[in-house]
This record gives sequence, C-alpha cells and structure tokens, in this order.
Amino acid sequence: MKKVVRNILVVAVMLGTYTSYANKTTSDLPTSYEVKKGNYISVTDASGKEIFSGEINYNGNITEFFDFTQLKDGVYTVEVTNAFEIEINSVEVKDHSITSIDNTKAKIFKPVFRTEDSKVIISKLALDAKEMKVELYFENDLFHSETITGGKVLNRVYQLDKRFPGDYMAIIRSNDRVYVEHFRI
Repeated sequence: MKKVVRNILVVAVMLGTYTSYANKTTSDLPTSYEVKKGNYISVTDASGKEIFSGEINYNGNITEFFDFTQLKDGVYTVEVTNAFEIEINSVEVKDHSITSIDNTKAKIFKPVFRTEDSKVIISKLALDAKEMKVELYFENDLFHSETITGGKVLNRVYQLDKRFPGDYMAIIRSNDRVYVEHFRI
C-alpha cells in the first residue's frame, strides 16, 4: 500500500512540474502576438514547410491558439494575416522553451480592391515594397498588364467596358507574394 501511495505522489509531482514549466515557457512571448477572430495564422519551419495553418476563432494571445512547446527545436516563422496586412514574426523553440526573435519582425501591407460601377480601384501602401505588378483578366483571358513603381502609396483606377459584363480577376504581385481578387461587373 505504501508503494502505491508513493507512486501516485511521484506522478502527481511530475505532472505538476510539467504543467508549471509549460505555463512559464509559453508566457515568454510578447504581447505583440495578440490575434483577433477572423485572422489567419500560418506556421512554417526553417525549410519553408508549412507546419500549421488555419483561421483564428477568438481574440487572445497566439499561444492560446497554437502550442509552440510541442514543436521540435528550431526556428519557425509565424504569419498572422488580417484584412489589410500580414505580420511576420520568427520564434525559436529550444528545449520546449519559446523565444521571440525581435530582429525578424516584418509587416507586409496587402493591396486593397474596390469596385464602383465599372471601375476597379487597386491601392497598396508601399512602405514594404516599391513595386506592384498588376494583371487584369476577363473570363480567364489577360487583357491588361503593367508594373507600378514609386511613391508611398501605389494607386490605380481601371475603367472597364460596361458592354462586357462578366467575371473578372485581378492578380497583384508584390513582396514576392501573389494576391488574387475575383469580381464581377
């Protein structure tokens, strides 16, 4: 009977130790890892392989949504995407402890699309890139392509022909990323 009680006590102490250790390591991440419902998260390893991706269903700290302590030791890139920007941070996991790598923080501004009547308005805050390539398609056929450079804000307004209603697509290439927007006039 003494042996059983002693084994139960040892297991309880070990579980308590693991729990307190896990809480300590995940709280080391800064408050800049706050996320909001509707944001999209993507975690990739150093080789670029996507470990996890998904939509966030509540407001809070990213560590409540994703348990970094379960990852193998290494450097991981965390991207949190909202409607207008992508926030990129790197974290290092070592011995189930998480450390933020501050010099790798970056913010990429996504292009914004609007349609009014038969006009397509595309704008992009260009603090992170000075070039934006635009391709416009009608029914999967390319009808316009251009590269826009310079300035802090890249803006374009395209007047589409009302005589050709249907499905359109705009493809924007900027920051080594591709943004696709489908719309209809």
